[in-house]
Amino acid sequence: MSLWGGRFQGTSDADAWKLNASIDFDQRLAKQDVTGSIAWAQQLHEIGILNMVEYKDIHSGLTHILNEFENLTFQYQPVDEDIHSAVERRLYEIIGATAGKLHTGRSRNDQVSTDFRLWLLEAIPGLINAIRQFQMQLVKRAEQDIDLVMPSYTHLQRAQPVLLSHWWLSFFWPLERDIQRLFFTLQECGSMPLGSGAAAGTSFPIIRNELASQLGFTGISQNSLDAVSDRDFAAQFLFDAALCGVHLSKLSEQVVLFSTAEFGFFALDDAFSTGSSLMPQKKNPDVFELTRGKAGNLLGLLTGLMTTLKGLPSTYDKDLQEDKQAVFQAFDILMAVLPVLTKAVASLSVFPEKLRAAIDPSVFATDLADLLVKAGIPFREAHTLVGNAVKISLESGRGIHQLTLTEWQNLIPGIDLDFSTVFSPEVSISTKTVVGGTAPQAVLEQISTARRCLQELK
Repeated sequence: MSLWGGRFQGTSDADAWKLNASIDFDQRLAKQDVTGSIAWAQQLHEIGILNMVEYKDIHSGLTHILNEFENLTFQYQPVDEDIHSAVERRLYEIIGATAGKLHTGRSRNDQVSTDFRLWLLEAIPGLINAIRQFQMQLVKRAEQDIDLVMPSYTHLQRAQPVLLSHWWLSFFWPLERDIQRLFFTLQECGSMPLGSGAAAGTSFPIIRNELASQLGFTGISQNSLDAVSDRDFAAQFLFDAALCGVHLSKLSEQVVLFSTAEFGFFALDDAFSTGSSLMPQKKNPDVFELTRGKAGNLLGLLTGLMTTLKGLPSTYDKDLQEDKQAVFQAFDILMAVLPVLTKAVASLSVFPEKLRAAIDPSVFATDLADLLVKAGIPFREAHTLVGNAVKISLESGRGIHQLTLTEWQNLIPGIDLDFSTVFSPEVSISTKTVVGGTAPQAVLEQISTARRCLQELK
């Protein structure tokens, strides 16, 4: 049944009705819509709008509808414009005309925003848990690969030696920030708009704080005009999701690179790879490529909603109907990607000899400069001297580790240092003992800190 139409004489155009209806996607708000309606009915009873018999009838009818939703027996009808009209139509079928009192003092404008926030309040903890599971796998990999060394990369050029564990953990902390942002978004969702009506607030003496507490909100909106149009929480969630997608894409891109023959650091498990329809030798990293690709979709969903919001005047406009599809899609993408990515990362085989072989002697240039600094040479001068040594090694076709003491003394008259001690990944790594560094002890402390973060999230 339609929740409007008294002033209309004709019927809606069929195509216009189809465009206007949101029932295909806002069915996901069914539980929240009924829950909100039960709480609203209680308030109407407490202020005398519903007598005891009417309240019990409505409460019983809504409970019956909730059971239908939970048991997947609710039957949608072609006349259902949205989830609100579907629930009210069914309530009429169950209890008759008394159902017409439920919407007293309430608008779909504040109702849908309430439903939407309630949905996110329930959905976000599940997403946080999925991220947490992936973080746990990263920590497990860090513990498992604690003795393996590799080159780090800047500008996709070899930089300095690090532990593979340190590399794994470099993806833990962006996800930790994602979780903290999601906690903030939960706070954003915690402000209840119900009671704001269509625009001006309700004229019935609803006790909004009681209503908010009953529904699990932490506060109430302070301005009815703002409340019915506020979609900051939806935009914030989409930003959270998009940035999380970017972080997952970054890891996936490196796994794709590192599993190529050119790098050979990782081998993909058959369970998380596919083959080519033409080339029998191929093993493609589809899970990681799809993760990378879906990050683009997440960014598009955020951009779409932000563009929609940018063009709106105040209070509610029908454009806001587009908010839910974007949020639902973003949530579904991450909830599909994260569990598979967690298992795919766990399944990766590592080739320690390939990792070590990629540590070219040139990556110790910074260690050489540090050695000169410890001998009393200013860093900027040391940087230039080592740069000159790199130039000599390139021109002579040798590695920098192959320069003779005579060549070093020609570069740095009077120097008497044992440069050979520098060219060891373990030695280089062991010097980076600061918090956040790649020394074994620092990484073990980082793992402990990461595990404390995971424990606190519980």
